[in-house]
Amino acid sequence: MKQFRVVFIFALIAVLSATAFVVPVSSTSAAQHDFSVKEYEEFHHVLHPLEHDALPKKDYRRIRAKAGELTKRGRAIVKVGIPAGMSEEQKEEFSKELNRFNDALSKFQVDARRGRNAQLKMSYSAVHDSFEMLAGMLPRR
Repeated sequence: MKQFRVVFIFALIAVLSATAFVVPVSSTSAAQHDFSVKEYEEFHHVLHPLEHDALPKKDYRRIRAKAGELTKRGRAIVKVGIPAGMSEEQKEEFSKELNRFNDALSKFQVDARRGRNAQLKMSYSAVHDSFEMLAGMLPRR
């Protein structure tokens, strides 16, 4: 019996020690990516919970509710334009993707107001994918 208590105590200590280092993560919290342009981080802060929480749950009401903020932050990215430190070839590609992103934002904004859920899902996904492309093209810090 004494040996059982010792084993039990060591097992309990091991479990408590392991759980002490677990950090609670909410699926609605936005991941930080340390983008080199603050407008990208601010946009991602709104985009991330929609992509990883609202969309999988088909919570189109939530996506519609955040559409204005997402569009506003997306327009700030468009306004920033092409970041410094890019070659002429990179600037050309970035400009094309920035135009696609701007067009996707416009379509998303319309669909968020009066589009069907299927249309909203498609236009939201276009915004997300275009943003990911732009973010991948940003110069690194």
